[in-house]
Amino acid sequence: MALSTNTIAYEVRDHRAYITLNRPERLNALTAEMGREIRGAVEEANDDDSVRVIIVQGAGRAFSAGYDLKLYAEGGEDLQPPVWDPIKDFKMMKANTDNFFSLWTSAKPTIAKIRGYAVAGGSDIALSCDLLVMADDAKIGYMPARIWGCPTTAMWVYRLGATRAKRMLLTGDTIDGKKALEWGLAIDTVPDDQLDATVEELADRIVGVPINQLVMQKMMINQAYDNMGLQSTQTIATLFDGITRHSPEGRWFVDFAQKHGFDAAVKWRDQGRFIPDGGGDLPDEADIASLG
Repeated sequence: MALSTNTIAYEVRDHRAYITLNRPERLNALTAEMGREIRGAVEEANDDDSVRVIIVQGAGRAFSAGYDLKLYAEGGEDLQPPVWDPIKDFKMMKANTDNFFSLWTSAKPTIAKIRGYAVAGGSDIALSCDLLVMADDAKIGYMPARIWGCPTTAMWVYRLGATRAKRMLLTGDTIDGKKALEWGLAIDTVPDDQLDATVEELADRIVGVPINQLVMQKMMINQAYDNMGLQSTQTIATLFDGITRHSPEGRWFVDFAQKHGFDAAVKWRDQGRFIPDGGGDLPDEADIASLG
């Protein structure tokens, strides 16, 4: 069985369901539609008695580069007005989070196959999967932690513990597959040309287990996370995400993107340039030229 929607491709073979994020021309940047289609594919796989494991991957050279925010950041007041409705914003972002998190709440196990980038909102999808297998040179991280974002799934602390989660979210740095394996975030990391085969070998081990066994083991482990307050932490994270985009510094970032373009604003953020409290003056043309 195979089908394609606007943003994903879905295929079932050999007791596996493959969900492929399918916007390669935008490095599989996320949209609300993609979130809904991911959730629909997860529900389809859970309803299919032939499926025992779900593999999530990206078309082309990346897993996902995060939310498709270029229009949002550059689009002016129509998209991000100075006065905002926090509950409306929360409803929108909670829907996206719940759609991504269907991979975690899925009764059947999920594997993220990561090459290229799984960053920003793309890392939310990856960390919603049960197991991560990465190419050695793949990058994962949440750069909007520097400005204009908070990871709404809140999974960094649950996957890495407090110290390493703080290391990631207080810097916005990314790590490669080898470091992710060392930190226990990835279950395996291999050269890119071995990634597909490695994921299939892991899936082979899983699909030999009866569905009821798989479901019970996963439910038991996930329950431990629920007992640690995962759902309430996600609520706070989703609220904070809206606040970061509408704080004075968040408005500064939007003004930056509207004046110099979203790519320049992101480059400023990701290079670790200073971001002033309260926003302050925007960089001038000479500062922008120094970005390279």
